[in-house]
Amino acid sequence: MSGNLAKKLRERTKKDHTAAENMGFIKCFLKGTVEKTSYRKLVSSLYFVYSAMEEEMEKHVKHEHPVVSKIYFKQLNRKNSLEQDLAYYYGANWKDQISPSPATQDYVQQIKQISATEPELLVAHSYTRYIGDLSGGQVLKNIATKAMNLSDEEGGTAFYNFPDIPDEKGFKVNYRQVLDELPIDEATEDRIVQASIDTFHLNMGIFKELEGNLIKAIGQIFFNTLTRRRRVGSTELATAE
Repeated sequence: MSGNLAKKLRERTKKDHTAAENMGFIKCFLKGTVEKTSYRKLVSSLYFVYSAMEEEMEKHVKHEHPVVSKIYFKQLNRKNSLEQDLAYYYGANWKDQISPSPATQDYVQQIKQISATEPELLVAHSYTRYIGDLSGGQVLKNIATKAMNLSDEEGGTAFYNFPDIPDEKGFKVNYRQVLDELPIDEATEDRIVQASIDTFHLNMGIFKELEGNLIKAIGQIFFNTLTRRRRVGSTELATAE
């Protein structure tokens, strides 16, 4: 056990993190262009991803997996909050209106595959998604709320709320400490790092799909204007924070 997993994840995924936040959909999001049809498709995709991830993690926690059980924190779970957002955007019968896109299907399939063969790699999915949500969530929530004229009373951004984590910074410090204390060898650490890189690319596949929907809504010319210059900032994948 080398005890450097958190550092490895942060340093070796920097390039992929930058590539993800420079996707057209995310660049537009950060610049305040958030279109409801595209956004609700994002919520739908995230629902399928988190449902799969949390279901698989809970399965291994139940059987006391020595690695997964240590990295599982129920207060991070997003499935219920995403269900609230789906009900807001699609209505009470939201389950009948959504289905996983091709990129989402790939993402879910990858989660289930590693759960069946190398469940310790679920650490990569947990780290990439949840720590990103905690790091950039409030920024994205504020942007989305303003861009779509939402209010806290109406809802629509429950995904970004972590009511059971009052100290997000402290939680992330503890989470990284847990990463460094996992009972794994260096070779497993390296496989987790690679799985995290793969997870960034799975997320980027979803962003690429959403880009097409966004262009239809705002027009190619406006999209090109928003994405012409590179923007450096935090996104929901801001795992380095």
